[in-house]
Amino acid sequence: MSGEGHHRRRIKFSKIYSYLCTRPKAEEGHSQIGQKGFSRVVYCNDCDYQEAVQSSYSGNYVSTTKYTVVNFIPKSLFEQFRRVANIYFLVVACASFSPLAPYKAVSVIVPLIVVIGATMAKEGAEDWRRRKQDVEANNRTVQVYDCNSHSFQETKWKRLRVSDIVKIFKDDYFPADIVLLSSSYEDGICYVDTKNLDGETNLKLKHALEVTSSLNDDDSFRKFEAVIKCEDPNDNLYSFIGTLCYNHEPYTLSLQQLLLRDSKLRNTEFVYGAVVFTGHDTKVMQNAVDPPSKRSTIERRMDKIIYILFSMLVFISLIGSVYFGLGTKKDISAGKMRRWYLRPDDTTVLYDPNRALLAAFLHFLTGLMLYGYLIPISLYVSIEIVKVLQAIFINQDQEMYYEETDKPAHAHTSNLNEELGQVDTILSDKTGTLTCNSMEFVKCSIAGIPYGRGVTEVERALARREGKKLPEEDDDSSDLLENKGDQMESVRAVKGFNFRDERLMNGQWVEEPNSDLIQKFFKVLAICHTVVPDADKETGEISYEAESPDEAAFVIAARELGFIFFERTQTSISLHEIDPNSGKTIVRVYNLLHVLEFSSSRKRMSVIVRTPENQLLLLCKGADSVMFERLSKNGRAFEAKTKEHIKRYAESGLRTLVIAYRELDEKEYKTWEVGFLKAKTSVTADRDALVDAAADKIEREMILVGATAVEDKLQKGVPECIDKLAKAGISIWVLTGDKMETAINIGYACSLLRQGMKQIVISLDSPDIVALEKRGNKEEIAMASSDSVAKQLREGKDQLGLSKKGSDSFALIIDGKSLTFALTKNLEKSFLELAINCSSVICCRSSPKQKALVTRLVKLGTGKTTLAIGDGANDVGMLQEADIGVGISGVEGMQAAMSSDYQIAQFRYLDRLLLVHGHWCYRRISMMICYFFYKNIAFGFTLFWFESHASFSGAAAYNDWYMSFYNVFFTSLPVIALGVFEQDVSAQLCLEYPFLYLEGVQNILFNWFRILGWMCNGVISSIIIFFFTTKSIASQAFRKDGQVVDFEILGATMYTCVVWAVNCQMALSSNYFTWIQHLFIWGSIAFWYIFLLVYGYLSPTVSTTAYMVLTEACSPSPLFWLMTPVVVVSTLLPYIIYRAFQTQFWPMYHDIIQQRRAPSIETEPASFTAIKQKTRKPRVKLMDRVIKFNISPFYFKLT
Repeated sequence: MSGEGHHRRRIKFSKIYSYLCTRPKAEEGHSQIGQKGFSRVVYCNDCDYQEAVQSSYSGNYVSTTKYTVVNFIPKSLFEQFRRVANIYFLVVACASFSPLAPYKAVSVIVPLIVVIGATMAKEGAEDWRRRKQDVEANNRTVQVYDCNSHSFQETKWKRLRVSDIVKIFKDDYFPADIVLLSSSYEDGICYVDTKNLDGETNLKLKHALEVTSSLNDDDSFRKFEAVIKCEDPNDNLYSFIGTLCYNHEPYTLSLQQLLLRDSKLRNTEFVYGAVVFTGHDTKVMQNAVDPPSKRSTIERRMDKIIYILFSMLVFISLIGSVYFGLGTKKDISAGKMRRWYLRPDDTTVLYDPNRALLAAFLHFLTGLMLYGYLIPISLYVSIEIVKVLQAIFINQDQEMYYEETDKPAHAHTSNLNEELGQVDTILSDKTGTLTCNSMEFVKCSIAGIPYGRGVTEVERALARREGKKLPEEDDDSSDLLENKGDQMESVRAVKGFNFRDERLMNGQWVEEPNSDLIQKFFKVLAICHTVVPDADKETGEISYEAESPDEAAFVIAARELGFIFFERTQTSISLHEIDPNSGKTIVRVYNLLHVLEFSSSRKRMSVIVRTPENQLLLLCKGADSVMFERLSKNGRAFEAKTKEHIKRYAESGLRTLVIAYRELDEKEYKTWEVGFLKAKTSVTADRDALVDAAADKIEREMILVGATAVEDKLQKGVPECIDKLAKAGISIWVLTGDKMETAINIGYACSLLRQGMKQIVISLDSPDIVALEKRGNKEEIAMASSDSVAKQLREGKDQLGLSKKGSDSFALIIDGKSLTFALTKNLEKSFLELAINCSSVICCRSSPKQKALVTRLVKLGTGKTTLAIGDGANDVGMLQEADIGVGISGVEGMQAAMSSDYQIAQFRYLDRLLLVHGHWCYRRISMMICYFFYKNIAFGFTLFWFESHASFSGAAAYNDWYMSFYNVFFTSLPVIALGVFEQDVSAQLCLEYPFLYLEGVQNILFNWFRILGWMCNGVISSIIIFFFTTKSIASQAFRKDGQVVDFEILGATMYTCVVWAVNCQMALSSNYFTWIQHLFIWGSIAFWYIFLLVYGYLSPTVSTTAYMVLTEACSPSPLFWLMTPVVVVSTLLPYIIYRAFQTQFWPMYHDIIQQRRAPSIETEPASFTAIKQKTRKPRVKLMDRVIKFNISPFYFKLT
C-alpha cells in the first residue's frame, strides 16, 4: 500500500466525531426485521447460499427506456391513436373499404401509414438514445470478490448480484446499494458525494461497523461470512433499517452504512461492501418517476381548433346531405323522373328517391370522408419533427455554451419550445442560480478593526444607488494601495480567496497592534473544521476537500495569510505557521481532542485542542444569532464594533460567521468530558439531545475574536440579463433562503431592484409579534401573525392604488414567516394581487415547499406561463410545478438540471433562451399551425364548392392520389422549413429590442382573431381559386381542336392553382429565407408537375383521371399556363393588401423593428419610440398600455 494509503489508515475520525454521522443507533423499525416489509436476507460471501438468494432477487441490469422490442409496436400505436385526429383518420381508412367512400381505400391508408410510421420512427429514435445510455451504464466495470478463486475479478455492472462483495475505488460510482464493510481508513469511514441524488455538494461521511472495519485488504475476505437482514426495496433515501449477523452476533445497520447507487466515492482510496439492492430495487431507481406531463398553451389551444374543424366538417357535410336528400326526393315526382340519367327508378339505396332520408344520411357519412381534408393529417408529425429540430438548434447554440465547465445548453424536452416565447413570470432561486455558489473570503473583522479592501458587486450597486464614491476610490485606501502597489500586483489569483489588505498580507499582520488576536483568528480558521488536505505528489501543492464551500474558503484564507493546514491524523492537526518573533515558518502540531460538528439547529461548530504548550483551547465559529449570547463578560470588548461590521457586511451581500475561543481549565475539561462521553455512547432515543446539551455546557464563556465575511459572487452577466428580461415585460420573482438584508442588496446588485423603486416590505419582526413569540402561545401567535400579514397586504395594495396615475414602480419583499400565512386560502388571493402588480418580488427565508407553493399559486392564479429556474435539489419541486423548469448545471450538482425541461450552465443564458429561441419557436409554431389550417381549408373548401355545383353527388373534384399526397408531399415540407428556419428579426435584434418578446407574452400570433383570420383567408382563397378557375375555362375552348375542359382537366388545373397558391402564400408569410426554404417551396411545386407527368404515364387503370392529362391536355394549352398565375396572384392579393395596410397603420412589433432597421429610414418611427418609452415604465402599466398599441392580424378593433 502507498504511503498515502498508510497515512489515511492512521486517521480514526470515529474517536473525535460526536453525532450520528459516525454512530448508528437502534431505530424503531429494527424490531420488525423479518416481518412484512423487512424480509430481505443477504448471505455475504457464502457460496452455498449465494446462488439461491441471487436467483430470487432482481439483477443489476437497469433500463430507462419507454419501449422494448416486444411492446414497441402495440404500445407506440396506442400512443398515436390517443390523438383524436388520428382516430378519425383510422375510422375513415376503415370506412374507405365501403361503397360510401368517394375514393379508393389505398389512397387513404398509405398517407396514414406514412404519418403514423414517421411518428413511431421518431419515438423509436428517442428511445434508442436512452437505450444507448443504459448500455453504457450497464457495461461499466467493478471489482467483485470470487469466493472460489479468493480474489477480486473485474465484472460488468449488469452482472452484479445481491450478496456480492465489491471493491470500489476513489472517484468511482457505486454500482448498486451497498452496505459499507470497511475502507482505506483504519476505522472504516469514507466520504461520499451524493450530488447526483440530492444535489448537495457537501461530502457525506459514512462509517462501517467497528466489527467489520478491520477487513481492509483483499485477503481478509477469505474467511469472511455474514448474513444481512434488512428492509425490502423502497424509495426512502434517508432511512435504512437492517442487521448484520457476523460471528453469530447481530449488529445494527443504519443509513450511515448504506452507500447508494450513483453516488461517488471521494477522499477515500477504496472501500469494501456487500450488495443488498440491485437494479430497479435500488433506492435511486425506486425514486425514478416520470416527470410531470407538461403541455404548451399552443398545444392545448390546437386541440380546440381541431374540434372547430371537426364541427366545420360536420356542418358542411350536413349541408351537403340536406341538399342531396332534397334533390334525391325530387328525382321522381308525379311519376316523372327529373334526373333521368341517374335512373332513379332502378338504383341503389344511395340514390333511392323513396328512401331519401336514408340516402341523405349515407351521403352525410360520405361527406365526412370527402371533406376530411379539412383536418391536416400531417399536422402532429410535422410539429413533432419541427420541435425536435428546434431543440437540436438550442442544444448546438454556441452562444449558450459555457466553456469553463464544458457544458452546452440542453433541451430535455421539445414539447415546450414555443412556451419559452410566452413566459410571463420567472421564479428564480438565488444561491447558485443568480450567484456562483463558490465562496470567496473577502473581508473580516478582528478585534473591532475591519480588514479587506475588496469591493463587492453589491457595494458597487449600493454606491451607485446612493450616489456615493466607490470604496476603492477613498483617498486613504488609494494612498495605501499606491504605496503597496507592487506587493498587491504580485498576488496570484486563488480560488476561494479574494482578500486584499496590505496590513495582513505577506506576514505584515505581525506589525498590527492586535497581532495576538489576529493570530488566534486565523488559527481558528485553520483548525476548526473537518477539511481533509490532499497534497499533489508532483508539485507539492495542497488542495482541500471540504464538506461545504464556506469551510474550504476559510482554510484557504488561513493558508494564504501564513497558517497552512497540511496534515491531519485521528488525533492531531498540523500547521505551518509564522513565528511572530522570528518571522520564520515553523511546524506546530495541535492535538485534536473533540469535534463538535455544525448542524442546522446548533448553527455553530467547535473543536477542543491541546496546543504544543499544553494549553487546552476551545475554538468556535458560528452564526451571530447564537454566538454573542455565549460570550463571557470579559470577552465582549469588541462586540459593538463587530456587530456594526457584521451588519455592514450583510448589507454588502456577504455571509458572516463569528469567531471566538475559550481557554479551558484541565479539571473543568475532565469533568465535562466524562458527561460528554456518557452522552455520546448513549443508545437511547434522545441521544442527539443529550450530546447537544453536553456540547452546550462547554461552548460558553467564550472570548470574541472577530467575524468572517465570504462572498457568493453574482454570476457574470446576471444584471444585464435581468434588465433585458424586465424590458421584455417579464416579471421576475426571487425565492431565496437568505436573510432579507442580504436578499435586498443582492437584488440591487443584479438590477432586480432599481433606484427609485418603492419597496413594500411584509415582515413579522414587529415588537408585538416578537413579544407574543416569547410568551409561547402558538394559537395566539398564529392569529396575530395572520392579522398582521393581512393588514400589511392591504396597506401594500393601497400604496399601489395611490400611485396608479403616477410612474412609480414597486417591489414586494416578504419573509418566510409572513409567506406561510400569505399562502393560506384566505390571504393567497390578496397576496397574488399585490405581487403581480409589482415590478419585482423577493421572497426571503423560503423553504423548498414554499417555493413550490408560490410557483403553483402564480401559475394557477394568473393563468399565464410561468418559468422556474434553479440549480439545487431544493429547487426540484419548483421546477416541476412551473410550466417550464430550467435547471442550472452548476455547483450544487445535477439534480435540478436532470429534473428540468431545459438545462443551461449560467443564468445569463436565460435571456438568449427566451428572447431569441423562445421568440423564434413561438413565432414558428404559431405561423406553422395557422398556415396548416389555412392550406387545408383552402383545399378542402374547393371540394365543397365543386360539390355544390355537382348536386352534392359525393364525387371528388380531384384524383384520389392528388388528395392523398396534398398534405404529405406537395405542401408539408415548406411548412416544416418555416417551423425550423423562420426569423422575423436576427438574434442580435431580438436581444437589442427585448419588447419584441411581448408578441408571445400577449399571444399576438396565436390568438383567436388571428386563427379565425387565417381560416377566413383559407375560405376566401378557396372561393377565388374555384370560381376563377371554373369561370375562366369552363366555357372556353381549351385544346387546339376546340374541345372544352372536362372533369379531369378541371381537377388538374384547379389543383395546380391550389398548390401554387398555398406555397406562394408561405413565401409571402416568411421573413427569412435559406436555400432550404427555397428548395422546399419551389421544389414542392415542381414535384407536383413531375408527379402529374409520371403518374399520367401509368396505365389508365392505375392513373384513372390523371392519365396523360398534363402531356396531352394541360401543357399544350396556353390558357392553362396563362390562367395559373392570374388565379394565384388573385388569390394572394387580399393578403398582400391586408399586410400593406396593417404594416402602415397597425404594425406589429417585428414590423416596427424591421422599419427601424431598414436602410432607407433615417429616423425612428413614432410607434417605435412609443414602444421604447412604454418598456421603461412599470410592468403592469406596460402590459395594460402596450397591448392597446398593438394590433394583430385580423384584429381590427382599435382601442
